[in-house]
Amino acid sequence: MTALRQRKASKGKDGSQENQRPDPPDDFTQKTPTGGWTWVTVVWGIVGGLVGVSLGLLACIYVATLHENDLWFSNIKEVEREISFRTECGLYYSYYKQMLQAPSIQQGLFELINDNATESRRTINLLQRMNIYQEVLLSILYRLLPIQNYLEPVYFYIYTVFALQAVYVIALYITSWLLSGSWLAGTLTATWYIINRVDTTRVEFTISLRENWSLPFFALQVAAITCYLRPHLKPLQQKVALWLVFLSTLCFCLTWQFNQFILLVQALIIFGLDCLELISPEQVTSLYLVQAVSLLVVWAVQFCNPMILGSLALSFIVSVLFVRHFQRNVRTGGLLSRLSKLFLHSLLVLSLTFAINYLAKNALQLRSDEHIFKFVKAKFGLGSTRDFDAKLYLCEEAFGLLPLDTFERLAGTLLVYPYLCTLIVLLVMLVIVTLGNLSGSSSTPLQKDGKEEQMISIRPDVAYNLLHTVFFGLLALSTMRMKYLWTGHMCAFAAYGICGQALWGLYLKVIHCYSKAKLRMIRYSVPIVILAFLYYKFWPKLMEEISELREFYDPDTVELMTWISSKTSKKAVFAGSMQLLAGIKLCTGRVLTNHPHYEDRALRERTKQVYQVYARRAPEDVHAILRAAGAEYVVLEDSICFERRHSRGCRLRDLLDVANGHIMDGPGENDADLVPAPHPRFCEEIKSDTPAFTSLFTRVFRNKTFHVYKLKKGRKHAKAGGVGGASDGHA
Repeated sequence: MTALRQRKASKGKDGSQENQRPDPPDDFTQKTPTGGWTWVTVVWGIVGGLVGVSLGLLACIYVATLHENDLWFSNIKEVEREISFRTECGLYYSYYKQMLQAPSIQQGLFELINDNATESRRTINLLQRMNIYQEVLLSILYRLLPIQNYLEPVYFYIYTVFALQAVYVIALYITSWLLSGSWLAGTLTATWYIINRVDTTRVEFTISLRENWSLPFFALQVAAITCYLRPHLKPLQQKVALWLVFLSTLCFCLTWQFNQFILLVQALIIFGLDCLELISPEQVTSLYLVQAVSLLVVWAVQFCNPMILGSLALSFIVSVLFVRHFQRNVRTGGLLSRLSKLFLHSLLVLSLTFAINYLAKNALQLRSDEHIFKFVKAKFGLGSTRDFDAKLYLCEEAFGLLPLDTFERLAGTLLVYPYLCTLIVLLVMLVIVTLGNLSGSSSTPLQKDGKEEQMISIRPDVAYNLLHTVFFGLLALSTMRMKYLWTGHMCAFAAYGICGQALWGLYLKVIHCYSKAKLRMIRYSVPIVILAFLYYKFWPKLMEEISELREFYDPDTVELMTWISSKTSKKAVFAGSMQLLAGIKLCTGRVLTNHPHYEDRALRERTKQVYQVYARRAPEDVHAILRAAGAEYVVLEDSICFERRHSRGCRLRDLLDVANGHIMDGPGENDADLVPAPHPRFCEEIKSDTPAFTSLFTRVFRNKTFHVYKLKKGRKHAKAGGVGGASDGHA
């Protein structure tokens, strides 16, 4: 156990220890001497369960209220509701809407599997390409359940997502309860999660994002792993826990396209626990197999999605299992011998992983995820920073380093301080235990005054959560968008440090004040004091926040969507920015040239070509590019053409100029090999209505934000190839 176990040095004649002083039982596992549960424990557990469910519902109601008050969602028009699903959120929600509008479930599924409206001149299988099974399931449930007369489809959708927030909070509550043995830790976890909403979730304004579907299942998986790794579980309990791990992992993988990268981090955590001998080999194998089977099931359900077979996570799991099967003597020898064996073992696993992954990607001709690796290499200075796709990510604040003001906000809620204390103490204990394990002893004794011997050890479930928060903390520090994988678990981990008896017992023994009564008093009084402080300081702020009333207001976009719906053919093809086209797909159902789901190489290349409307290109070139993509209309946005949100070098027009080999706008440095562009910027010059443009484009709509041009059908004036050419080869 993660504790300092104190025992008398005197022994009986047979060598057994006398007057042994055991750990006080925690609240979660306290039983009678005959092995049954006491009625107090049962009642206390029921109360804890009810508190956990109540806090989960509170979190759900809280974010739902914020969403309603921010948009006045119940009072705005349907088109305004749909516009509020910004960027890729609108794309995902459009498939839910499409399934509901289909004549039958079978017809709706057929249209998703044979979709030719998401990418013009291409027929794609959306169930293979995107993780939209949740939209399919919800649409089927809405059709089958007798709720059509009581609940609008959009509310059924958003309420389901908000309900998953309740699941998320309850999962974190259970994790901290399991670790600490007290549901007060769960209460503290849920409270911290809610009052740190800005840093723990963004569900109230990005409802359809895949992470808002998947992270609740990821939290459930962590809770199930914590339960599975608890010591002294019976075989049946282990099987049930392992099945829960599998089901939650499967749901997590099915609802987010980035599942493979998260599972890779988790597989590395399990690998670390195995190397440090903190969990049993059987548990390691079981967890790896659960991950692998979950990925393979998702691969099959997603019509043999090649990205899964070519994922680093699956390659790593196969490599580890293969090496572990043939390399059985890693845990033998002294400290130096084991360290050298572990180094060679790790090197062999990593080498085999990259070899298998390289072979798999070449066999599958897989290039869909190469933009992610380009981004990672460019972020850490290992690759070219001129790559358009990599720069598109690098220039977004969400993919930058975690801002320091995040820690200021978390410190204001008293979350950072217990978290860091718990982290530092457990890391020290982990090092001590690891050195003991690698030296051949199961625990590390510390002699004191010749009278007492103290043993330091760390529970497997605590060790897993420790490495989990370290690995995902590093990921969050490197990439701000990944903080939502860390901050929720951070709440549970800090609450464990405050409410767990292990750390308080250690502190008391260090200052020679240990007793059961003092331990119990501290581990209950401290969280209650913190909860009282948080209630006093933040409850008025929460009430003020949910009382603020705003209203959705975007008349220019509403006018654009209304015009498209009423003035263009239902089969019309639109080109433009990824974010806007997702809204056009949802609000009007028109055909798109490109969209925000970026996990396809051909789509990325086409997006780069369509974006030439914001570069310095000849009108003939742009016309040829758009016609090659099948576009009939192109929507230009002043907010992109004259962008000021990003600094020089990160504006979209700058990325395009550099990719095309042209110098950037405005004062500042340029790379020596960049040359002046031979043409003016297309999005600016087209407004001049010169013959060079009017012979190819006709302006059919404009307002303060958007300009829509219809492409004239004419002879192709320039070859749609090279830097600005069409990506799919269609003329």
